[in-house]
Amino acid sequence: MVAETNFIEIIIGVGILLFAAKLMAEIFLRLKLPIVLGELLAGMIIGPFALGSFLIFDGKPLLQIGSEIRVLGEIGAIVILFMAGLEMTPKEFFRGGKASFTVGTLGVIVPFFAGLVVFQMFGFDVFQSLLIATALTATSIAISVQVLSEFGKIKSPEARLIIGAAVVDDILAIAILSVVTSLGGDVTHVDVLDVTFTVLKILGFFAVILIVSIIVIPKIITPRLWKAKGSVEGIATASFFGAAALAGSIGLSPIVGAFAVGMALSTTKVFEKVESFIGKIGIIFAPFSLAQVDFRGIDMEILILSGIIIVIAVVTKLFGCGLPAWAFLKSRTQGMRVGIGMISRGEVGLIVAGVGLSAGVLTSGVYSTIVLMVAATTIITPIWLKMDYRREFRGHKSDENTSSHGPSAEIIKI
Repeated sequence: MVAETNFIEIIIGVGILLFAAKLMAEIFLRLKLPIVLGELLAGMIIGPFALGSFLIFDGKPLLQIGSEIRVLGEIGAIVILFMAGLEMTPKEFFRGGKASFTVGTLGVIVPFFAGLVVFQMFGFDVFQSLLIATALTATSIAISVQVLSEFGKIKSPEARLIIGAAVVDDILAIAILSVVTSLGGDVTHVDVLDVTFTVLKILGFFAVILIVSIIVIPKIITPRLWKAKGSVEGIATASFFGAAALAGSIGLSPIVGAFAVGMALSTTKVFEKVESFIGKIGIIFAPFSLAQVDFRGIDMEILILSGIIIVIAVVTKLFGCGLPAWAFLKSRTQGMRVGIGMISRGEVGLIVAGVGLSAGVLTSGVYSTIVLMVAATTIITPIWLKMDYRREFRGHKSDENTSSHGPSAEIIKI
């Protein structure tokens, strides 16, 4: 009976969140704001820690956010990164390898050391500061990918650099998380060789997954083998979930495995069929991210600390990623767009916060500040990207108007 009640709560939650997300998407479309932002805010607003707390049925909130709903959000991130992989061929990824590695690496190093120094200055001990700094490292690329897709910019140079750098960023962030959590609070005996070996091991795992996917996946997912209706789409889905699980089991972020399979399929005959199918799946899973943000217990001290961590989060990614991207792309505008696209934090930040809280290292207040930082950067990124692209479109229109009026002016002069 309890299991049946839980199941009913889950399906009610899925229904409410999906309806609220698509309703907010329609409102934001009419307001000319990013659709993905509307979907994200829907999860926060209708969640059980905000307006959802007033939707009471049988003495408790109608919308319950349990681990099952969070899993749907994580599945959404895997699906979106598979979609991003489909938009980038292996040749394009390797061609941009130097730029992606540099931007992604600086996008981890700059926030990490800035967070470590600043929070020690505020009186946090070294291990607490390490955990907060780790939460600042990883980019949540799913948000930026959705905005770039919305604007038809997913194949632009800055989009390709954002995606490539974010994959490197995620790998290094997971490596740092592995190192920091392995310390167990003892930061006096850090072995540089062990740290270096951990980072190289994780980079090696990614390289193996990527190469195997590129060689094996096109041979498995081919119309020659799979002729029944839906077989190609089903096998493709099984493949990227399998690769995500493999990546997760060896210590990588699951999205890395999904991205690798997406790239492997980007040049195959089944590309269009899989892309059309997975786009519909993404529509369903994407809105389940921020419903778990808890607004209860937030006081002025937490808000001040959150403000500091949010400023560090924004500035370090904007300049840590934007400046090297500017150098590689030879364009200040495109470089700064890369910096903006890398601002959003995601699941790694929440994982770090959860690890710190459960280990008793982080207080509930610090946990709340990290969750607020993840939520704020996730909201800032799509708004800022959209504003930047809007300026570009307005500039193109004014140029077109000038050129259309130009000949008339010349005729008048003559």
